[in-house]
Amino acid sequence: MHTVIDDHSRVAYAEICADEKADTAIGVLQRAVAWFAERGVTVERVLSDNGSAYRSHAWRQACTQLGINHKRTRPYRPQTNGKIERFHCTLADGWAYARLYEPTHQRNALLPDWLHYYNHHRAHSAIGGHAPATRLTNLPGHHN
Repeated sequence: MHTVIDDHSRVAYAEICADEKADTAIGVLQRAVAWFAERGVTVERVLSDNGSAYRSHAWRQACTQLGINHKRTRPYRPQTNGKIERFHCTLADGWAYARLYEPTHQRNALLPDWLHYYNHHRAHSAIGGHAPATRLTNLPGHHN
């Protein structure tokens, strides 16, 4: 699972991938940047763990090409990346382990629906009980 969360709104983007290689992580980042741009969010910075994909020259070059400043978490300090860590717990409880899925592809097929629920309908205590998408102020219908 590769996950990108907007620091302000807590809107989440996630993809299930077969590996954690640099090329895969770069592809996720490029798609996430486009996905967030469609929602009016400009990605300026990215905080990642210290996995080899994020230490690679290819990752650094991709961030430069996208105009993104990259920072890494402190080694062995998952608290530094607390928003992602908390999201992964919510994701596990609300989607991955919420019920028994016979084949894995059945669970995987439901990820987009769960992400929509999380982003648009699920109350988030850190943002006053509102859904993350309500913090994206340029969405249609948010201004009267």
